[in-house]
Amino acid sequence: MSKAVTFDWFTEARSEDVPRQLRLIERLRAGVPFKELAQVIERLGLSQDEAAQVLHIPARTLARRKENASRLAQGEGERFLRFVKLLSLAHDTLGSMAAAKAWMGRENRALGGATPMSLLDTDIGTRAVEDVLGRIEYGIHS
Repeated sequence: MSKAVTFDWFTEARSEDVPRQLRLIERLRAGVPFKELAQVIERLGLSQDEAAQVLHIPARTLARRKENASRLAQGEGERFLRFVKLLSLAHDTLGSMAAAKAWMGRENRALGGATPMSLLDTDIGTRAVEDVLGRIEYGIHS
């Protein structure tokens, strides 16, 4: 079993508590440490290539970050936060992390055939995915 995640991104990402949100902003501005990203990747069972795709970071760049134990740039961290937040929301909506991960990677007709994961690089795409999850939660066919 791996060590516990240093910072619980899944809890913090969904918090609406202003002091917690301000701490998240500070963390994003400082750069997400690669070790925290690696712990989330491991927890989810993602490959490094899948993580690179989700974060819209070239795989070589991600490998360098791992090798140098560096931090994600602010924009990369924001994409990471979007992914964690929506994965957590999908987990709550669909009942398990396995179902959430599968749903995030599957083409979705309500999203024009795109995978939810592929839309997380923009705020508009993120809101579209949140909307579909909301419809699923309330039993509206999506």
